[in-house]
Amino acid sequence: MSELETPQAGDDQAPDIDVVALLMRQHGDIRNLFDEVEQSRGEERRDAFRRLVRLLAVHETAEEEVVHPFVRRAVEGGEQVVDDRLAEEKSAKETLSALDEMDTDDPEFMPRLMQLRTEVQEHAGAEERYEFAHIRRSTDVTNLAAMAKAVKAAEAMAPTRPHPGVQSATANVALGPVSALMDRTKDAVRNAMGKS
Repeated sequence: MSELETPQAGDDQAPDIDVVALLMRQHGDIRNLFDEVEQSRGEERRDAFRRLVRLLAVHETAEEEVVHPFVRRAVEGGEQVVDDRLAEEKSAKETLSALDEMDTDDPEFMPRLMQLRTEVQEHAGAEERYEFAHIRRSTDVTNLAAMAKAVKAAEAMAPTRPHPGVQSATANVALGPVSALMDRTKDAVRNAMGKS
């Protein structure tokens, strides 16, 4: 199987000095990958779905590690805003995990993909309205750039498929491929932000 290329925020060569702009570009990449999965068949659909899973896992994990902690601290009512986003993410992750265990040719795959798309689009709209808009008003360009750097670090380290090698094969099986990818992404974000 060929190496899978997943769109990465910044492929358009725009400087990634603003975490909000970077995450908004990722939202666009995610919409495009949903379109690609829907419009393709066979191996092309499987490849497009793998890229979608990877980008969703990296994107959500980076938000959990970078965006949500900032919103909790810096935005009025941030605790509730983040709790609402986490509830949305939980539902989408459950759908994503179920899809990840299915073959893309399964007759149930496309209806479940449509469910995931709806959940992801509603979640992205809420992020843009309740988190992203407030982030720019609540910090300076230096912090926006530092958060963008952490998100880019997460993208750079993530494997091209959602089945990364972790410390052991047992851990990978126990966590599942999406969870293992999220754990590795958390580590990359924390390293980029200078946290342990």
